[in-house]
Amino acid sequence: MQAARGKAFIAVAAVFALTACGGKGAPELMNLRSGNGPDEFAIVPPKPLEMPETLTDLPEPTLGGSNRTDRRPEDDAVIALGGRPGAAGGIPSGDSAIYAHAARFGVDSGIRATLASEDLEWRRDNNGRILERLFNVNVYYKAYRNQSLDQQAELARWRKLGLRTPSAPPRKAGEE
Repeated sequence: MQAARGKAFIAVAAVFALTACGGKGAPELMNLRSGNGPDEFAIVPPKPLEMPETLTDLPEPTLGGSNRTDRRPEDDAVIALGGRPGAAGGIPSGDSAIYAHAARFGVDSGIRATLASEDLEWRRDNNGRILERLFNVNVYYKAYRNQSLDQQAELARWRKLGLRTPSAPPRKAGEE
């Protein structure tokens, strides 16, 4: 009886040890499961068809190329903000003053790579416990809890300063 319990304990310990050793890649903190169903974002409805002023305005068709009815969310956002999609790179002359103000303390050209490496290190350090990894428990919110903004405290701070704030939902039960 004792020997059987000892063997079972060793087997469970071996499973936990193997679980801890696996996954040397980027840690997945969300651990979301997706089924075999359709991806609701895979099918994007096209823009409505429009007849151009002249048929010579139509681009030359290219195999695998873009279509006039394809959605272009980045271009649509640029147009909505008053810009011109496809304009030359760099800072437009109309935005130079706001760029100069934003960059007054210096600009790090490699900030994206720096943040990506620091975040990867953070996720590896806060990857969850063995059982959380074994059962794919979502540990994302626990890992980033200290970096999140307390929205209720911030709302109270702005209101205390006498500034107008939008209405906000009341604090949830159990919310700090």
